[in-house]
Amino acid sequence: MTPEIDAAMGRALELAAAAVEWGDTPIGAVVLGPDGAVLAEAANEREKRGDPTAHAEVLALRAAAQVFGDGWRLTGATLVVTLEPCTMCAGASVLARVARVVYGADDPKAGAAGSLWDVVRDRRLNHRPEVTAGVRAEESATLLRAFFRAQRGL
Repeated sequence: MTPEIDAAMGRALELAAAAVEWGDTPIGAVVLGPDGAVLAEAANEREKRGDPTAHAEVLALRAAAQVFGDGWRLTGATLVVTLEPCTMCAGASVLARVARVVYGADDPKAGAAGSLWDVVRDRRLNHRPEVTAGVRAEESATLLRAFFRAQRGL
């Protein structure tokens, strides 16, 4: 793991923790440019915005597309996210042409980077980003477990 990836995951974890303040599932995402510089970052805002598509990954990819590339292609970019992307977010990563997806905790219930589905490696699609799983996974999983325990009053 490079220092840039570690720092980006640290920031994504901070963003994830902040999402709890407005009642969202603690997921954070950071998009790095090909040079490792931060292009954009976001936390989950589904509850905050009342928008089912306001996942951290989608928000970060949208913001990165505004400052990098040709308006939507994020060629050479890396998406760093605390939880394995769902089908929507994995699809958005493929469509945005990111080079790499780096995530923390696996999501056996909804993950689409190998756990339940494997959208990012589907050979029928015209782009397949490199995937690195398990980066600071326990920190990500701890945030998620604490959030869902609190939601259930445990």
